[in-house]
Parts: sequence; C-alpha cells; structure tokens
Amino acid sequence: MPQKVRTRFAPSPTGFMHVGNLRTALFEYLIAKSNGGDFILRIEDTDRERYVDGAVDVIYDTLRQVGLQHDEGPDVGGVYGPYVQSERKGLYRQYAEQLVREGKAYCCFCTKERLDALHAGKGENGGGYDRHCRNLPKEEVDCLLAAGTPHVIRQKMPTEGSTTFDDAVYGPITIDNKELEDQILLKSDGYPTYNFANVIDDHLMKITHVVRGCEYLTSTPKYKLLYEAFGWDVPTYVHLPLIMGKNPDGSVSKLSKRHGSTGFSDLVADGYLPEVIVNYIALLGWCPKDNREIFTLPELVENFSIDGISKSPAVFDYDKLLWFNGEYIRAMPQDEFIRRAMPYFRRVFPAGNRPWDVLAAILQPRVSKFTEIPDMLAFLKELPDYPADLFVSKKSKTNLENSAEMLKAAVPVLEGLPEWTLGAIHDSMMKLVPRLGVKNGTLLWPVRIAAAGQKVTPGGAFEILCILGKDESLRRLRLGLEKLNA
Repeated sequence: MPQKVRTRFAPSPTGFMHVGNLRTALFEYLIAKSNGGDFILRIEDTDRERYVDGAVDVIYDTLRQVGLQHDEGPDVGGVYGPYVQSERKGLYRQYAEQLVREGKAYCCFCTKERLDALHAGKGENGGGYDRHCRNLPKEEVDCLLAAGTPHVIRQKMPTEGSTTFDDAVYGPITIDNKELEDQILLKSDGYPTYNFANVIDDHLMKITHVVRGCEYLTSTPKYKLLYEAFGWDVPTYVHLPLIMGKNPDGSVSKLSKRHGSTGFSDLVADGYLPEVIVNYIALLGWCPKDNREIFTLPELVENFSIDGISKSPAVFDYDKLLWFNGEYIRAMPQDEFIRRAMPYFRRVFPAGNRPWDVLAAILQPRVSKFTEIPDMLAFLKELPDYPADLFVSKKSKTNLENSAEMLKAAVPVLEGLPEWTLGAIHDSMMKLVPRLGVKNGTLLWPVRIAAAGQKVTPGGAFEILCILGKDESLRRLRLGLEKLNA
C-alpha cells in the first residue's frame, strides 16, 4: 500500500511572512491535498537569536487568512507532536549520540576563537572546518567530556566520492563529497542545528515530501547523508524556482524590498486580497495544464501537479498582481463588495447610512484595490476648492452664463423631491431637460461640477447627488450658483 503523502510547513518565527515562504507553504499544501494527504505545521524555533515575539501569531494569522488549514500543528495537536522544535529539544541529543556511538559522528571541542581563525585564514579547507577533532583518541575525548569541556557534535561526512539525490523538479543533483564540511548536529547549548532537527523531525513525523527553494539544492546532499547514516528512507525533495523582481533598468534580481512589498501583511495593507495573493503566487513557478489564471484554492488543489513546476526563475510582477486584484473585485457579488469595502467607505462617511449599493455600482467596475476608495471619494467628504471655469465645457455646450441658469432651475426641482433616491433624482432631472430646451449634458455638467467640484468622478451627477444626500447636495449646488454669480 502506498505511503500517505505528508508535507510540512516549518517556518521559523523570525518576523513577517515573505511571499517566498508563503509560496512554499502553498505548494506543500497543494502537494498534500492534491494527493489526499496531510499538511502539517511545525514551528522551528531553535535559532533563539532570531526569535521574534509575536511571530508565531503572524504565522497562524497568515495561514488562516489564505485558507491553508493544517491537519496537525501546535494549536490543533496530532499524533506526532509536539510540533514546536524547542519542545522537542530532549529527543535530538539521543539521535546525535547514537551516531557518535556508531562512529558516524564525533564530539568537537574547538573553541570559537579557533574556528574564527580557520574561517579568516581561508586555508586548504576554504575557510571551513579542518576536522581537527574528528580522530581524537577516545581517552582524550572521555577526559574532555568528564571535565565538562564545551563541545558540539559533528557528523563524519565522506571525504571522497560524491553524493547524488533526485529532485522532483531539477532531476539528479550530484555534489562532490570533498565540498561537504563535517556539519554540526548538536550545538554546545544542546540545541540542534536547523539541518539536523529537520531530518529528525521529518522522519519522526513521517514526512514524505520536502518542499524548499532552489537556493538550498546544494545543501540537500547533507540531508541525504544524514538519512542514510540512520538507515532511514529519504523523502521526495521538491525544490522551487527563485522568485525574482524587476529592476528599473529592465533586468531582474532576487525579489527584495527594493522591488516593492514582499511580505504578505504588507501586500494586504497595500490593498491586495489574501485570495488574490494565493492565486498569484501559485503561478510563480507552476504552470497549469490548461494555461488558465484565475483559481480558487479548491480549484488549485484539483489542478495542481508537481510536474507543472518549472525550473526557471519566476518574476513577481506587481502590475500583474494588480490586474488579478481588479478581476477578483469585479467578480464579487455586490453584497460582498460592500462588506469588504465598508472600512474604506467609513473613512469618507464615518457615521450614518448611505446608499451603499449606489457606491458599489460606481466603484466596483473601477477600483483595482479597496485602498483606492478613500482617495476616489475624497470629493464627497469635502468639496474641493475649484475654479468657476470648470463649468465651461465645449462638449456639453456649457458656459458660465448657461451653467448658472441650469443650477438655478435644478435647485428648486431637487428641493421639492419628496424622497431622495437615485431613481427620483434621475427622473426629475430628465423631465427638466426638455422644459429647459437643452441637451442632457448641458444640464447635468454644471450640476455634477457643483456637486463634485472636479471634472473627473466615479459616477455621474445622479449618483453623486444620491450619495451626498439632499441637504449636502443642495448646499453644494447653491455654492456653485454663488460662484457663477460672483
């Protein structure tokens, strides 16, 4: 019977969630779920110097927002817990000491000063460790241990030949063993190194697929040699292509903050929807068979396969992300648009009700991000200080004189409306047009300019009047009339 597919997302709580980390989590989730498997969350907090308070909550919150529900983890438990590495500290030593007993690892007593001198010297080991303690006599090792001499445990790496592993994306990767340093497994403080803890935890948690960025390809032989030292099955490795950013000169380089927001929370704060970010980063290095672009998370699960992952670097295109965001917004049901836009509506209209459906009707086809809404509606919050010559429009056949006539005729009609609705405003103005013997634009242009104080607005005169409300609309039209009569 085939082994159940199990993947894990194992972030370090060091701050924000980079899009590269989130893509790794997404691909791990998709690999698991597309094969009917389990997705596990494990917190790797053994690097205490980089630990950031509150970062674990950032991890939970990000996964919740994007819908990557883990089957096992620190908060939901599971049969292979604990799922926080610092809580597993006691089990790593036994595995490191097992390798020492079997002659596959050794205690290294080299001081930090000696190691720093090696690194600075760049000798025949290229600045790496010279295996000074690898063959110390047992009696000397026992004496040093008995004296409580600080030490680490290092793995004995092969010094000849090569190590090859098969990556699911890049195929066979071979590294000369002479390039591999005797890696530290257990640090002097008793904490495991990242590489060692990963292998132990992945084995004990029965992880079948390990997903990482391709920058870690050359370190993977170390993992394979550890698995082989224990006699354990090696998981399937899936290395993802680099995510690049566009530079001003048209070149690309590894995505960084100089290209724009690179953290999930920053992108959300910029106005990108969580589901859009997920959809977009799924396409950074993966190509669906039918070349479609818009996917929900369940649709990604249904369509995902490892063989669609590319070896070529993927470029994070902010213009494309913005296009995605706009497409998602336009496809929303209006009630969902209103719900998600409401925090931005409230920046313009802090209290009371407005015709939210009218606002949605004029904004939903126009906005690419909800964060654009306050600026687009600023004229509704406060009438801009505008010059009278805005009333002049060749296209609408308006000038200062007839604009004043239009406003003078419109104010009493609007004042007399028993109900202030979009339909009532529309009908009253359209009935006034033939009575004045003018074209629609000749009446509506000055009405819109007086109401909005600017030439370009989302929505026309009817919508603006409806949203402003009767009292504010009439106040603005009278101010416009005063400006024209000044």
